[in-house]
Amino acid sequence: MKLSLDPAMQGALAEDSKRQEWFETVYSKAQEDPARVPWANLSAHPLTEAFVKTQVRGIDGLRVLDIGCGLGDNAECFAAEGAQVTAFDFVAQAVEWAKRRFPQTKVAYRQADLFALPEEWRGQFDLVHECYTLQAISVALIPQALGILRDLLAPDGKLLIVARARAEDEEVSGPPWPLPPSVFDIAKAQGLEPVVIEDIAATERIGRRHWRAVLKRAG
Repeated sequence: MKLSLDPAMQGALAEDSKRQEWFETVYSKAQEDPARVPWANLSAHPLTEAFVKTQVRGIDGLRVLDIGCGLGDNAECFAAEGAQVTAFDFVAQAVEWAKRRFPQTKVAYRQADLFALPEEWRGQFDLVHECYTLQAISVALIPQALGILRDLLAPDGKLLIVARARAEDEEVSGPPWPLPPSVFDIAKAQGLEPVVIEDIAATERIGRRHWRAVLKRAG
């Protein structure tokens, strides 16, 4: 599936700010071929995997929520280290595909919309992980999305963000839309304080500059 066919690249973002139709089309046309899903690397994101492997206290037993799980590689990375993982994507085909890839999984996969999540998830997670979701939605939705992610956190919970980064004044022609530094000001306004923000230069594995940030609920 060519990214150039994305309606958001043709100026049609206002008609589907969450881009659900586009994502559904990609998974439908892929016909079980991951090579036709542009973001499907069939492995955990290197920055997520490194985070999981370097936690001094480990993540065994943590309640983890993986946002926009796609084909499940990041969720399985957390589960392999003993976390109790719930993972969702708003494309049902992606969720079913992830289940087929990992038939023995302990991850609780389900279809859900970030902007209409189950009420019982509020305040239930020790770690919420989002990788490449914020950069894939309309900029206008980011404050609302960050507020939703905050509400998912348990009192001592943390939000892990992995996203492509850009300078504040750098012109972009997404999607995806790499996040500028001001996204952390928006997060603060939504009640999320930074614990650590890493500005990571491009490497052979990640291709371009990235943020890896851990945030917590303010107050």
